[in-house]
Amino acid sequence: MSTDRVHVFGIRHHGPGSARALVRALDELKPDIILVEGPPEADGLVALAADERLEPPVALLAYPTNAAKGEQSRNASFWPFAVFSPEWQALRWSVAHDVPLRFCDLPAGHRFAARATEPAGPLDGTALADPAAAPGDLPEGEAVEEELRVDPIAGLAHAAGYDDPERWWEDVIEHRRDVPPFEAVAEAMAAVREFAPAIAEDLVREAYMRQALRAALKEGHQRIAVVCGAWHVPALAGDLPPAKDDAALLRGLPSVPATVTWVPWTHGRLASWSGYGAGVTAPGWYHHLFTAEDQPVERWLVGVAGVLRDEDIAVSSAHVIESARLADTLAVLRGRPVPGLAEVTEATRAVLCEGDDTRLELVQRRVVVGERLGAVPPDAPAVPLARDLDATARRLKLAQQALVTDHDLDLRKPNDLERSRLLHRLRLLGVGWGTPVQRKSGKGTFWESWQLQWHPEYAVDLIAASAYGTTVEQAATAKAVEAAADADLAALTGLLESCLLAQLPDAQPAVLRQLSDRAALDTDVAQLMAAVPALARTLRYGDVRATSTDALAEVLTGLVTRIRLGLPGALTGLDDDAARAMRAHLDTTHEALSLLAERLPLREEWMDTLARLVDRPDLPGLLAGRLLRMLRDAGTLDADAAELRLARALTVGVPPVTAAGYVEGFLSGGGLLLVHDEALLTLTDRWLSGLAPDVFTAVLPLLRRTFAAFAAPERRAVGEQVRRLGSGGTHVTSDVDELELDPARVARVLPTLELLLAAGRGAR
Repeated sequence: MSTDRVHVFGIRHHGPGSARALVRALDELKPDIILVEGPPEADGLVALAADERLEPPVALLAYPTNAAKGEQSRNASFWPFAVFSPEWQALRWSVAHDVPLRFCDLPAGHRFAARATEPAGPLDGTALADPAAAPGDLPEGEAVEEELRVDPIAGLAHAAGYDDPERWWEDVIEHRRDVPPFEAVAEAMAAVREFAPAIAEDLVREAYMRQALRAALKEGHQRIAVVCGAWHVPALAGDLPPAKDDAALLRGLPSVPATVTWVPWTHGRLASWSGYGAGVTAPGWYHHLFTAEDQPVERWLVGVAGVLRDEDIAVSSAHVIESARLADTLAVLRGRPVPGLAEVTEATRAVLCEGDDTRLELVQRRVVVGERLGAVPPDAPAVPLARDLDATARRLKLAQQALVTDHDLDLRKPNDLERSRLLHRLRLLGVGWGTPVQRKSGKGTFWESWQLQWHPEYAVDLIAASAYGTTVEQAATAKAVEAAADADLAALTGLLESCLLAQLPDAQPAVLRQLSDRAALDTDVAQLMAAVPALARTLRYGDVRATSTDALAEVLTGLVTRIRLGLPGALTGLDDDAARAMRAHLDTTHEALSLLAERLPLREEWMDTLARLVDRPDLPGLLAGRLLRMLRDAGTLDADAAELRLARALTVGVPPVTAAGYVEGFLSGGGLLLVHDEALLTLTDRWLSGLAPDVFTAVLPLLRRTFAAFAAPERRAVGEQVRRLGSGGTHVTSDVDELELDPARVARVLPTLELLLAAGRGAR
């Protein structure tokens, strides 16, 4: 839509058809200024579009300037751009032709100020609305208005019976040679806005856009190109309303200082981002449509075949040729000029994937969506914390990738040790770039395994964390000290372990003081026991990371002493659920103290405490049995003494439910003890066999829970051992031995057996 000096180009955000049409229009118009829908605070970043190191997909990130001081830290917005986004092409055209470009949407500072008084919502873009279309009939009523307002082109496509808005754009707009596409879009949007009028927020935004347009006219520009979402075209084209009306709409709007920078984005985020500013479901496909010089369908299918071959799936050239033919046939049947994503996907499923939806999901993830991650020049504006992270990551050779990558770190190597510290520091700051995973080979003191995947939102997390310092180490230290002030005992132990793993020596004293104070005041033995495992791990692995843990040893010694003193009272008067929770605490504390057997004399004192408690008659059966198993495994009680106590617990005078709990506590953790200790197995079998039917039914759920926890091979071995009981261990009783035979029925088959035996003797 244009007048003599103003030319308004209504585009579909993230649309390759719009991008191509816009580039052609700019080449023809040769504007002397370009106004683009977006935050005006980003005007100073336009020049960076000329830097080849700014590689889409990227996004403009706007955040309140005070966010670096800890205020409104999650109140940020993104404006994503792919290479096929019309706005990005306008940026590239402006820097290539040395034409000024300004962003003309409502400033981000106004939005942040308005949000400060509203409930926090998801991080969203504020200008680039483009939720992907989905098949189906056009909804009715208010749903129609909402769809047309958020993505009017998608709404028009649905109304025309299309499941792909971009394909509708190609078929109906770009392939029509008789009507210029932007004129047709303007007419369509005028009709749409009569049906779904703009909301109050749109009216304010459009008032600001018109003010920016008036400013460009006042400056004397003769060929002004306005690039905006198609929805806004009717508000900007033709005669503008009086300036005083727009000024009245904008008067008194609150505002806060805002900072804008470039950050990397991903195709995956273009496909999944929600809210106003959403992306498209097929960014990989759109990127291909925009960049393929010719034969886009054939080139696409060749790329899909390559991805499948990388996964060792047999795909031949004949598969590709047949897929292309099927896609063309489907397009003809559906009356489309060329195949679209729907036709190509159906051809891919039927031919290349041979109907396998699992393979199609791989194609969807790797090709249709894509795994492309953009890049930003190192000298782009950023908070100091983000710069420090980038520099450290480059030094340690850790790439910020959208793909999930696995890293096994050998902490004996300086570079791997620094990598581990960096990732642990980032986790303290809430930046989850790395996720610890368990090595398949088991627990190793010198090894850590991580999965790394970079998400664009981490840029916002870094902005929030920059309130704590200008380097990752400084910020993590300050964050840990702050978190320690309000943490409970269990959280403090985890925090202390994190400080060790992240090597934050300046944070450890403050956390230790808080931990010591909490432990001295806490009277809950369960809480104290929950704190032991993390402290024990910290002590054990401290030497690996060359970190002093002497002060921690004193804290742990005092903690264990308080547990030993309070444990007798903590084990009595417990119901079933509380007893199970206490058993878990006993197990973890026992295992943790076993780690320190060579460093601290805590384990011996712990075993002495358990030995004094095991024979108390007021203990729940579950806990008494567990204590007995711990003492037996540690060698504090020999096998005979342990079996004698177990035999007492399984006598007739002990309630069956108590005895079943005793057995569960004693046997939990594995069934190999029953396999290798025949006396214990015989004792257990005799107790079970002596239960009355109704009593057995009552305790069956407890027994089933006990034996179900054994591994399948262990259960099988226990069953085989039970079959050998009473046979000296040399003869396996057959199924016939265990049958009760009916003499009358046996007598009827004896004559036949005699005949068979006689015939056999005669044959010899």
